[in-house]
Amino acid sequence: MICSSRGRTVPRRILVAAAAVLAPLIAGCEAGTNAPSLHWHQPTTGTFATVTKNITISNAYVLGPPIGKVLGTGQNAGLFLSLVNAGKPPDRLVGVSTPVARSVLLPSGGVTLSAGQRVLLAGPQPRLVLQNLTKPLAGGTVITITLTFAKAQATTINVPVVPWATFYSTISPAPGASSASPSTSPKGHGATTSGSPTPSPTGSP
Repeated sequence: MICSSRGRTVPRRILVAAAAVLAPLIAGCEAGTNAPSLHWHQPTTGTFATVTKNITISNAYVLGPPIGKVLGTGQNAGLFLSLVNAGKPPDRLVGVSTPVARSVLLPSGGVTLSAGQRVLLAGPQPRLVLQNLTKPLAGGTVITITLTFAKAQATTINVPVVPWATFYSTISPAPGASSASPSTSPKGHGATTSGSPTPSPTGSP
C-alpha cells in the first residue's frame, strides 16, 4: 500500500495499472507531433482469423494493381497481415500457399511468434510475396490463402485483393508486380518497388 497526498492509501496494483496506461501517452508527448500514437491510421478491410486460442491473424490482404488494371499471370503480389501470439507456446509461420501463385516467399527461416508477441507484416515493403501468379488478379476480388505453422494447425482464410490506390498507395508493390502508378497517390508518397525481397521460397514446414 502507498499513501497518497491526502493521507489515504492507494493499492499498489492500481498505481501499476495507471502507469501502464499513461506510459504510451507520455512517450507520445515526448516524441512530439511525429509520435506514432498521434497519427491516424486507416483501418484495413483485411481478414481476421483465429488459429488457436492464442494465435490470431489480422488485417490480411493482398495488394493488387491500380484501379482498372490487372496483375497478369506470371507477375508477383504482396501479402500483408499481422500475427499475434497472446500466450504460450511459441510458434513459427513456416509456409504460405495459395492456388493463385506457384509459390509464396517468406523471410528466411519463417516468421517466429514468441509468447506474447505481435508481428507486423504490414509493409510498407512486402515481406510475404505471392510469386508467379497462375491467374490475373484485380482489386475487389478475394483469394484463398493457407498459412502453415510449425505447431499450430494450418489455417485457410479468404483474403481480399485491394487496389493500389487511396490509403494503400503508400504500400510498395512486390518486385515483379505491375509498374503502373497507383490511381491516387498522396503528394510525396509514391508507392514504388524498392529492391528485391530477401525471403526464400517455402515448400514444406
